[in-house]
Amino acid sequence: MALLHVNYFSEVLGLSTSMDVILPQPAKGQIGMGSVAVNGKLPVLYLLHGLSDDHTIWQRRTSIERYVADLPLAVVMPTVHRGFYTDAKQGYDYWTHISEEIPRIVKSFFPISDRREDTFAAGLSMGGYGALKLGLRMPDKFAAVASLSGAVDMAGREQERFTPEFTRIFGTQEELRGSDDDLVAVFERQVEKGVKLPRIMLICGTEDFLYKQNLEMRDRMTGRADLTYFEEPGTHEWGFWDRNIQRVLKWLPIQTEK
Repeated sequence: MALLHVNYFSEVLGLSTSMDVILPQPAKGQIGMGSVAVNGKLPVLYLLHGLSDDHTIWQRRTSIERYVADLPLAVVMPTVHRGFYTDAKQGYDYWTHISEEIPRIVKSFFPISDRREDTFAAGLSMGGYGALKLGLRMPDKFAAVASLSGAVDMAGREQERFTPEFTRIFGTQEELRGSDDDLVAVFERQVEKGVKLPRIMLICGTEDFLYKQNLEMRDRMTGRADLTYFEEPGTHEWGFWDRNIQRVLKWLPIQTEK
């Protein structure tokens, strides 16, 4: 595998920022690591971080490089700081950055496929919200999205947990509810319109503080989307996410031959 630290300028954000990218490398001499040769364009997984983290966190807290060593897959790990993958009411346009600018930049730098069937997203907590948002709002671009311990219903949070920080990003809960940043509302609109949604995976620990909203999203999606749901004992922590990103990678419909 090759791990690239990419520093670049974002026109959308108006500042320099960073992403990490894992690419396959057909190396034969690495001890204890697999490898894969790829001809043509690479499928891509946009792997998103949580609220307190950044683009480096998946390498620092999991063995993601080792897990994808045998896969013909590029893994793109951007940063949005605490921006919730949203064009903030007061702040930066992180939704436009993640949904439009980053894919365009990545495809200009690397041999990344632009086919829907080769494009995936996954993330944890805030990143689970971001991954599901990409799939629900851009179903023509993503074949599969996975949320691990995701904050999948921000509009339904208890009032006391809707902090001033969230208000700066989303506006009031009343403004958020029913908007394009409300995943429940987006899902309902897409189903009502008969839109073909990507495959969706929801994973959450049974002791996680976000467990209830993940159960509610599971019940809402069951029978109305191509949903895979998994739960096991666990809280909001990296041991759980390290185990379950492996489950996500096995679930992704990666095409090994073109």
